[in-house]
Amino acid sequence: MLNSAIIAAFGLDAANFETKKFGSGHINNTFLLTGKHDDAKYVLQRINTNVFKEPWVIATNQRMAADYLAAKDPEYLFITPIPTTSGKELFEFEGEYWRLIPFIANSITVDQADNTTQAYEAAKQFGKLARLLDGIDMRPFKATIPNFHNLTLRYAAFQDAIPAAKEERRNAAEELIRSFLDYSDIAITFEKLKTHRDFKDRVMHHDTKINNVLLDKDTFKGVCVCDLDTLMPGKIISDLGDMVRTYVCPVSEEERDFSLITVRDEYFEALMKGYLEEVGATLSQIEKDHLFYAGKFMIYMQGIRFLTDYLNGDIYYPIKYAEHNYDRAKNQLTLLQALVAKEGKLQSIIDKYLS
Repeated sequence: MLNSAIIAAFGLDAANFETKKFGSGHINNTFLLTGKHDDAKYVLQRINTNVFKEPWVIATNQRMAADYLAAKDPEYLFITPIPTTSGKELFEFEGEYWRLIPFIANSITVDQADNTTQAYEAAKQFGKLARLLDGIDMRPFKATIPNFHNLTLRYAAFQDAIPAAKEERRNAAEELIRSFLDYSDIAITFEKLKTHRDFKDRVMHHDTKINNVLLDKDTFKGVCVCDLDTLMPGKIISDLGDMVRTYVCPVSEEERDFSLITVRDEYFEALMKGYLEEVGATLSQIEKDHLFYAGKFMIYMQGIRFLTDYLNGDIYYPIKYAEHNYDRAKNQLTLLQALVAKEGKLQSIIDKYLS
């Protein structure tokens, strides 16, 4: 039960609203407030401070982006929190942080790309955000989750986990470990790229799953990007790579029938078309040269994170059975292998939309 003081902090009377849990997110607690006597709707969220150690960094990053976008493109829909009655974007209550977000009417989200139009529209929205934020002063922005997509750190943790693992788990995962080590060039490439002058830091979304885009409920046209907690400095490969990882395969990272894991060329083309139509003109040559690498980067990083957790005894990702993280890692390895096998064909798709 929500304390009425939380709702009152944003100038609303809790008695005038019905409250229910909302959305499919797993990190923050999200509630929909629906007016009992009118059409008013708001989204209320409690920020998970176990994940986001400094909630005010989220608010500051969003405010800086919002101000920049308002000046550059006043018509662009960028969702920003509704301030409290004291003018703050977060309300602290009993050590927890809350925010109120406008509800965007006539919009929906989908949890997976069911057709190429959805993939195109979602990628276009993420590309538009990246394009509009190109040129913003990066210096004041901070990481909301430090090292979130730092493959160097993830690879080092993977290497450390191998000798430290219990013998039973290390032996069970021997072939999988060897397979991921065979792709270590992906981590080596990242190490070279991350300090390259022309492979610049950008304000990236960092969580470009399709359910982080609002679509028009009737036309399925993209409306805007949502869930901006991980809006922070990063590289182009983070956002593009996460789209490749989560849009092109017909099944999720939870799938245990590995024969179902394939790369759908038409979805890859749809997302590349949508993304590059928006952001393509802002890319440096080295960014363009590593667009296919983006998918390898993100799939590989997620795969070794699952395998690292399996070797460490499942201390990070929630599991439902003993081999859950092992299966997730094998799932991602299978997807990586499928992607690499089609590199020539998929690169030709990228080249088409770059030209």
